[in-house]
Amino acid sequence: MEHVTYRPLHERELNLSLFASFQRRQVVGDCWRKAGHGWVIQSDPFIDDWDEGDYDFLIRCLVHTLQTGGAVFGAFVDEILKGFTSVEAPPWGPRGEYRDLSSLHVSADCRGHGMGTALFRLAVGWAKEQGGEKLYISSHSAAETQAFYRGLGCVDAGWIHQEHAQKEPFDCQIEYTIP
Repeated sequence: MEHVTYRPLHERELNLSLFASFQRRQVVGDCWRKAGHGWVIQSDPFIDDWDEGDYDFLIRCLVHTLQTGGAVFGAFVDEILKGFTSVEAPPWGPRGEYRDLSSLHVSADCRGHGMGTALFRLAVGWAKEQGGEKLYISSHSAAETQAFYRGLGCVDAGWIHQEHAQKEPFDCQIEYTIP
């Protein structure tokens, strides 16, 4: 893959043109689903993609993240955004030990080359600087998404943020302990 540059994103650059070459499209076949007290993989084919309204909502969310003290990082190939991650500032959990990894996405044309891992590491570093002990992730249940997070060391969340779980009932609520 070409040279990738990673850097913090700033509020002034968060607009639709920044995402003009970003391809959210994900063809999903199998998903993890809660069954009793455990998880099973089930066939649930669909295509996950974003339209302009979804990007508008995303931009508002990312701006809010920055305005409330959180962080947003981007991955650029030839100065074109191809990945991003965001971490919310407010502490969560019984002891305030969690920081919310609110997004991590890599453009379809750049997946599988380590960009997601690098973005995850940036999020971990930022959360650690803020005093976080764990990242909380309400993650897409697609089998390949879960394989990515599990490969990084994520496990089922020991504490569930009920608002996330209710808002996205098919998401997997997972966590990562920050070393």
